[in-house]
Amino acid sequence: MKYKIDEYLDEKLSENILKARNVGIDIGSRAAKGVLLYDGYIYTVVMPSSVSSVETAKKIFDKLIEESGVLHSDISGIVGTGYGRIAMDFGTIPFQGITEITCHAMGAHYMNSETRTIIDIGGQDSKAIKVDKLTGNVVNFIMNDKCAAGTGRFLEKVALLLELSLDELGEYAVASENPIDISSQCVVFAESEVISLKAKGVSKEDIAAGIHAASARRIKGLLRRVGFEKDILFTGGVSHNIGMVAALEKEIGLSIAKTKFDPTFAGALGAAILAYEDKTFKHLI
Repeated sequence: MKYKIDEYLDEKLSENILKARNVGIDIGSRAAKGVLLYDGYIYTVVMPSSVSSVETAKKIFDKLIEESGVLHSDISGIVGTGYGRIAMDFGTIPFQGITEITCHAMGAHYMNSETRTIIDIGGQDSKAIKVDKLTGNVVNFIMNDKCAAGTGRFLEKVALLLELSLDELGEYAVASENPIDISSQCVVFAESEVISLKAKGVSKEDIAAGIHAASARRIKGLLRRVGFEKDILFTGGVSHNIGMVAALEKEIGLSIAKTKFDPTFAGALGAAILAYEDKTFKHLI
């Protein structure tokens, strides 16, 4: 996909990167995202992550080059983030790896310059990040990668148990009139509880709403530990789940900010911006 930087990013900051010719690649546990900033435009690519992060990164990069029509030699520098950032290699193009926390913060900052708190729910972990709204730098963060409850993978399993698609799971949740209370905190026990509730004839809507509410409570626990305040931005693949958005807003009592640019690409966008800002790449621009 192709977007104009000054139309899709925050107008207070977009002019800072109009001359960027950089790539950001975010290799997540479930999906890999790529962003190319080139002469005022943003190019995006997303595909499933494979076993080899090196191979996935190369496919992302090649697809960005193909869709944009630019030359390898036109790219000033690349930043990789996510699980496979260290193993990436792009030959003669300058490259470095930066943590996903830092990249998500910068990407969110450029999507909404008022962002102070980020909720990021990925395939296998969740994070709460506090951001300095003046710089986009990370002030504090906490990450939950010990339990899959509330993550994309967990929601996939629940959707499968309820014989729904992921999109349907969120839609069923917001249609619930009597959300069931899911008491289990462990993903394994929560799955057993879903099976039991389904056997008792509890509606799919009420089970879906209960799952989202339980997940939102876990996220609120992370937010309390970092200290949250608006504007709040929701990033990661789960940010498209309307049931999770509704559950989070109800649980924390604040609205989640809307952005023109797809928040799924926050990490990759931040990586590309950091590549442009890195002084070691400047002489190539």
